[in-house]
Amino acid sequence: MMDRKDKAILMALQNDAGVTVGELAERIGLSKSACWRRIQNLEDAGVIGARVTLLNQQALGLNLTVFTAVRTHEHTRAWFDQFHDVTTAMPNVMEVHRMSGDVDYLMRAVVPDMKSYDDMYKELIGKVNLFDVSSSFSMVTIKYTTALPLDYL
Repeated sequence: MMDRKDKAILMALQNDAGVTVGELAERIGLSKSACWRRIQNLEDAGVIGARVTLLNQQALGLNLTVFTAVRTHEHTRAWFDQFHDVTTAMPNVMEVHRMSGDVDYLMRAVVPDMKSYDDMYKELIGKVNLFDVSSSFSMVTIKYTTALPLDYL
């Protein structure tokens, strides 16, 4: 069961995973050792899955974000395994979601430019049998966050 202190730890780590245990403990009113134990417990429970550094997509020249809707007529385990293996091996594919409704899968990818997207598209359709692929290109990112909402805790 998580309490206010655990929630405060999670909120702080989502904003800056590089904060020291000492700084974090001071911020939320715990001793260093108590704060460290709570972090360890949250990691052991799987609540904290990883600590990462977020990179600036544009600063790296990855200027195009692509959302690709995929439809298939094949709904077999073999097809899914192939699609899974292909998409997870593609470094530009950031997310893949199996969807309800008219679209079977929704992908988010980042690429430097349209030619790079076309190359990625050709790789995808060359390796997986797809019925329909429809892509949309983000013109402006209005909101982007990796922080999960914790208000319900």
